[in-house]
This record gives sequence, C-alpha cells and structure tokens, in this order.
Amino acid sequence: MKKTILSLVALLACASSVWAEIKLPNLVGDNMVLQQATQVRLWGESTPNAQVTATNSWDQQTYQATADAKGQWELWLQTPSATFEPQQVTLSDGTDKIVLHDLLIGEVWFGSGQSNMEMPLRGFWHCPIEGGNQTIATSGKYRRSVRYATIDRRGAVEPQAYPQGGEWKTCDPANAPGFGATAYYFATLLTEVLNVPVGIINCSWGGSTVEGWLPKEILQGYPDVDLSLAGNDEKCHPMLQPMIMYNGLLKPSCKYTIKGFLWYQGCSNVGRPDYANRLATMVSHWRKLWGSEELPFYLVEIAPYYYGKEDNGALLREQQYKASQLIPHSGMISTNDLVEEYERLQIHPKNKRTVGERLAYMALNKTYGYHSIACEGPVYDHMEIEKDQVTLYFRHAEEGFNRDNGIVGFEIAGKDKRFVKANVVKIDGNKKTVTVSAPGVKQPVAVRYGFHDFQLGNLKNVAELPVVPFRTDNW
Repeated sequence: MKKTILSLVALLACASSVWAEIKLPNLVGDNMVLQQATQVRLWGESTPNAQVTATNSWDQQTYQATADAKGQWELWLQTPSATFEPQQVTLSDGTDKIVLHDLLIGEVWFGSGQSNMEMPLRGFWHCPIEGGNQTIATSGKYRRSVRYATIDRRGAVEPQAYPQGGEWKTCDPANAPGFGATAYYFATLLTEVLNVPVGIINCSWGGSTVEGWLPKEILQGYPDVDLSLAGNDEKCHPMLQPMIMYNGLLKPSCKYTIKGFLWYQGCSNVGRPDYANRLATMVSHWRKLWGSEELPFYLVEIAPYYYGKEDNGALLREQQYKASQLIPHSGMISTNDLVEEYERLQIHPKNKRTVGERLAYMALNKTYGYHSIACEGPVYDHMEIEKDQVTLYFRHAEEGFNRDNGIVGFEIAGKDKRFVKANVVKIDGNKKTVTVSAPGVKQPVAVRYGFHDFQLGNLKNVAELPVVPFRTDNW
C-alpha cells in the first residue's frame, strides 16, 4: 500500500511536470506593440528550471532563458525597425507552446497619472469628451496602427508580480470607447507623423497623489506621509492612499520596454508640499526601474479649476513647471487656454484632443527630432521696470504673439503687494516682450499672469501654444 501511494505521488508529480503551462502577464500577449530597433523584454512563469525559448517571425531568431526555482523567467528579443506587418513570437518550454499573434513593431509610450489621463473617449458621468463620439466612430482607420492596453486599478500594499488587466486592444469602435482620450490623441497624431505603429499603456488612477506612485522606501523619508493608510479603506479613500498604485499597477508593469512617459496628474496634490521635488524623485526612480536614465517624461499642467480661495492650484502649476526644469529630458505643456468659462467647477475639461496633440508635438520635437514642430509656449524670462510700466521678456516667442489686443490674465502690484488687473499697453514681437501697466499703480514691483486657480489665458505664440502662467514675485 505504501509503495502504491509513493508511486501515485511520483506519477502525479510527473503529470504536473508534463502538463505545466507557460504563464504570461496580460501585457505580453496578442496584439501588443513592441518597441522598435531595440532589445525588448518578455517575461512569465513556467516549470522551475525549465528552458524557455522565444522564436520571432521577423528574422527567425531564437532566444533562450532558464526559469528560476520558482518558475519565473525573462528574456530579451532584438526587434527590427517599425513595421505594420503582423508578426508572431512563439514561446516554448519543451512541454508547452504559446504563439503570440498579430504583433506590431513601433513606438510604445506609458501614460500615467490621475483621472484626466484615465478619462476614456466615452467620457465620465456628466463629463463628456469633446468630439469623443466622432472619434470613436472613426477609430477603425487606426486599426493597423494604434494599440491600447489599460492596467486595472488594483492597489496593493506589497509589490505585485503582474499587473491586473493590460490586455492589448486593437483600435476600432468596439474597443475605442474605453481608451484613455489624452493618450489616444497623442498616439494617433504620432502614428500619422512617424508612419509607424504606436502602442499606449495607460496606467492611471483617478484622484491619485504623486505619493501613491512612489515605493515604501522613498515614502518613509516623507514625514507627512502615513504609510499605515495604505490598504486601509476605512480611514482613507483608496485614491489618496500612499504607494498602492506603485505596488499594484506601476511596479508590475515596469518590465515592458517603452519609449517614454506621459504624465497628467497634480490635482490631488494641490495644497500639499514639495511637489516638484517629489515628482523629480518619482521620475528618477521610474527610470531606474526601466533601466534608462534618458527615458523622456512629458507632463501636462493641471487645467484651470476653482479649488478654493487660496489659489493653491496656481502654486501647484508653478511646482509643475519647476519640476520640468529639475527633471532631465522632460517638458511640460500648458493648458490654460483649453477650458471654457462654464468648466470652473469641472475637474475633467472636455478638450482632450488638444492636450494629446500638444504632448505629441513635444515628443516629435524633443524625442524624434522634428525641430520644425513647435512644442513650447512662451515662458517668462525677466522684466524691466520704467516708471509705471513693466516690460516682460519671454522665451519661445520667436515669431511674436497671437494677438495684440483683448489680452486677459495679467496683474500688477506696487510696493503694497496688492495685485490689480493690468492692461497690455504694448506687444513687441521682435523683442518677444509684453509691456503692462495699471491705473493707480505708479511704482510697480511685480507682475503675474494666469496666477489663480481658475484663470483662462488667451495669449499664445504664433504656434498657438499658450503663455505658461507665472509670477515675478515670491510672496
């Protein structure tokens, strides 16, 4: 009897080995886009110590890895230049075989942040996407050029091995309603200009703070962060919990080879300290995870919105611009012209097409070398005061400005530090200057532009990119 039991155990162990399966994260599957002309990583699980091979269709090369004692493996494939021709990768461990179908080779970008990155083409409740229905209806024209993967919102206190969700979707009217709009418009413009497939991984969580996207070892150094709130839904809403986005979404996705990051977040950090430095720390850590210190990082300035009476939203935008100056290989697009007056209390402005396109302009210019495509709005440089007038000098306004009258958003203050509405008395496109003054302010000392929670701007350069909000003071 004892021998029979031992024989049965051995038989079951043998059967278990024979019927072992290769397991893959959803990000490694049919329809995925692989980053072109580089080494890309595939990973998964199999029988412990098994030899796992991957054979591609583009040059019939075979790559090999050995699973560790837990059955985990990863290997790297060399990809060719971009192609719209469907490709395959065949994975095998000797007993199991998986064929990954309809793969494209192109450019892969990772979108993250909070709800304005997450916001799908179908919109949110009571929050439409401008032109979203038309975009969904015509999405099939990008069937062979744009693919989209969305990571599920599954927070975790400890780092997870695989992200939840993340299946790659082809672009058509059936799938497009769930695609995050900002990154979708980025992808469609990018594919049109570069003429290569574009893949988007959308890894975002509405309402999340920058601290939610950082690991425990970094957060331990922030005295205002309570790590006991992570996973504690009774004391803290999940979207405001620290580190759970990092552990549940970001860290499990970081093995996928990408070209760069798109970031649309900040609303939940309004009124909270040290955003610029924390965002810079986050980017540095993410780049280490992906193994490249030069991955571009392009962020979106939070839109005008009435947060309260203290103009903390303006201070956060200032921190965002500061972050773009701290972070190498980064840039920020401004959005103060993309909100309607009635959207004062709408945290999800409807215009996502222009946001995505401006991100694409920045990638095309800074990452892909299309320097004839403007990507930065006018930025305040310095000022000169003469009597009761202040002349402001700007960068990124080489061809002048978009208007010389009806300009709104400037304020001026004297020694009493009280800001009043300023009038634009002169625009000089050759010198890239704007001169302002205000009745009653005879000895001006400071100027602000768009420096309120909800302040719409209409001054732009001739590329229709808006002046970045600023202040010349530090009060």
